[in-house]
Amino acid sequence: MPELLAPTVRLRLAWLTAHREWGPGRHEDGFGLSAADSVESPAGFAEWVTALAKDRVVYRWLVEHGQVLGGIAVRAGPADYVRWAGQVGFGIRPSARGRGLASWAVTRILPEARRLGLSRALLVCQAENLASAKTIERAGGVLEEIRHTGHGAVRRYWIAAGEPSTG
Repeated sequence: MPELLAPTVRLRLAWLTAHREWGPGRHEDGFGLSAADSVESPAGFAEWVTALAKDRVVYRWLVEHGQVLGGIAVRAGPADYVRWAGQVGFGIRPSARGRGLASWAVTRILPEARRLGLSRALLVCQAENLASAKTIERAGGVLEEIRHTGHGAVRRYWIAAGEPSTG
């Protein structure tokens, strides 16, 4: 059974294996990795994991039997990036796709969205990414629109997160 775990240095080698599976330049939403992050060395990885814990974004890794299968993040706030990328972003490593893990993770991350004060969350995917669209719909996402942007067309979905936490 998979788990959603906070990023940890304990899973460094498992995370690196998942990261390498995507290959160079591939998109891994949900990990919070930027081009400036140096994750290959133990010290760089530890620095990155520490920075993730201090971020306003909630990051979780999908882990099963010691393998990192993907990542998911909840972002709150009115930032342009959130409006563009959505409040929930996820990625599943290629070898773990097709098992329903992303839909499972989306439904399991919604309590974090509530704790961040969200009663609903925006999820965005490229219009042609039908696998992500089906994932979001399976998790309860309702299509708002297909919006044409400078980066291509995107599907914008909303999913109910429930009543925000008050404490």
